[in-house]
Amino acid sequence: MPKTVASKTCSRSVLKITAALLLLAGLTFLAGCQGVSAGGSGSPGQPSGTLSLSAMNLNFGSITTGASKTLTVTATNSGTATVNVSGVAFSTKYFSLTAPTLPVSLAAGQSTTVSIQFTPNAASTFNATATIASDASNASVNLSLTGSGAPVAPGQLTLTPPAEDFGSVVDGSQQSQTVVLTNVGGTSVDISQASITGAGFELSGITAPLTVKASQSATFTVTFAPLAAGTTSGTVTINSNASNPSLSMSLSGTGLAAGALASSPSSLNFGSVTVGSNQSLSASLSNTGGTSITVSQVAVSGTGFTVSGISTPLTIAAGDTAAFTVKFAPTTSGSATGNVTITSTASNPTLTVPLSGAGTTAVGQLGVAPATLDIGSVVVGSSGTASGTLSATGANVTVTGASTNNAAFTVGGISLPVTIPAGQSVPYTVTFTPTTTGAASATLTFTSNAQPSTATQNLTGNGTAGMTHSVALSWNASSSSGIAGYNVYRAVYNKACGTYSKINSALDANTVYTDSTVLNGGSYCYAATAVDTSNQESGYSNIVSNIQIPAQ
Repeated sequence: MPKTVASKTCSRSVLKITAALLLLAGLTFLAGCQGVSAGGSGSPGQPSGTLSLSAMNLNFGSITTGASKTLTVTATNSGTATVNVSGVAFSTKYFSLTAPTLPVSLAAGQSTTVSIQFTPNAASTFNATATIASDASNASVNLSLTGSGAPVAPGQLTLTPPAEDFGSVVDGSQQSQTVVLTNVGGTSVDISQASITGAGFELSGITAPLTVKASQSATFTVTFAPLAAGTTSGTVTINSNASNPSLSMSLSGTGLAAGALASSPSSLNFGSVTVGSNQSLSASLSNTGGTSITVSQVAVSGTGFTVSGISTPLTIAAGDTAAFTVKFAPTTSGSATGNVTITSTASNPTLTVPLSGAGTTAVGQLGVAPATLDIGSVVVGSSGTASGTLSATGANVTVTGASTNNAAFTVGGISLPVTIPAGQSVPYTVTFTPTTTGAASATLTFTSNAQPSTATQNLTGNGTAGMTHSVALSWNASSSSGIAGYNVYRAVYNKACGTYSKINSALDANTVYTDSTVLNGGSYCYAATAVDTSNQESGYSNIVSNIQIPAQ
């Protein structure tokens, strides 16, 4: 090689020669100036740069043919003068420099990263040398490179997700899933067909024929719109020339019947209700569908109808119920109609429950109890009494009259006219005063504004001859203070003690009493009470029952 003169002109010639060297793969040329060694070192005692590498060889391993891989080394100026890196030459074109951009200057102690890319074109082993040229004392630095090309993987398709469960979807609605179809192989894949099976499943966003290049993806959409309630399944199938020519994706989903609202009963009939009163009927809402529903409003129409027991918003789960009450309180007589209207998110968003009823004018009824009032045996010339009860139902009843068809029976203990409020009662008494011995009977008739206007009661009694027997009674004195005396009470005994009547005409200061008014053949019960100085009377003492009087 010709030598050049060590001058500025010489320096420019070195750069030109170096640039020419970069065009020749696998060849390395060194150029120097007169007075400079072939290694590029300066004059003795002058500052000089030295280029060193962090590694002297790079192994790229195995790389798929057509793909690339980049490795780096660090180039450092370990000398005392600036180094100008002018170029990097490779012995094979399958290795190339990606960084830094040349030329580059490195001050003393400065470093730069050298990036080298390997791109094999065949399934083979590649060995090469990268020669770094500079004006350093070591003008050429060699870096050994090795790597191998691997066969290109055939096209292969994958699906993400590989399967899809849409879960529960309400009939009439739909749910979609985006699916990514990826070619993970090294060659393009031609898709010839994309199909789907299964009731309610739909495929969109992909049309065959379609080519998917290596490492590229395509997306499509699977939609589930159930046609009926119940679980269903399906399959997406992708046919291609990939290494896996038939790729499948399993599908599943459950159709749910939309929430539906029903009322039990479906209508409410209150019948006849008296004006001024009310009647309530219960009903329930049920969700007969497969999803929850929300009731947003419950309204009632029609005069006299009100609804209660349900607050909105109300959520009713599938299969659950909710109770409510409707009350009918008519203000006038006559037929009345209305509706309970329920608004919700059900498949039947408006549910109507018809209402009907009739207001009627209040009509009271008068009751008499007992049906037969037996006064028992009474001595001729004396009197016996028994009590009865009048009651009003339906409405207030005003009693205006009371009479019997036998003068031996008279009514007392009640002041007429008297108004008996609905649902209440008043007492009265009947006195039997026989004038002859023997059984006696009568009919007691009450007149009122009830319906019917009259009510009757049977009266019975028995007149007996004067008494020939007497009953001697005695009792223990009361231990209470301030006792003024005692009263004696008697009742006719007929399987049980009847109504008690006081038989002493005046307060008895003693603790003995003789009853001389008993009837032959009669049976009696007796009791005594204590009365204090404030005229407060105690309850009955212990009862003496079934005192039988001989018939003769």
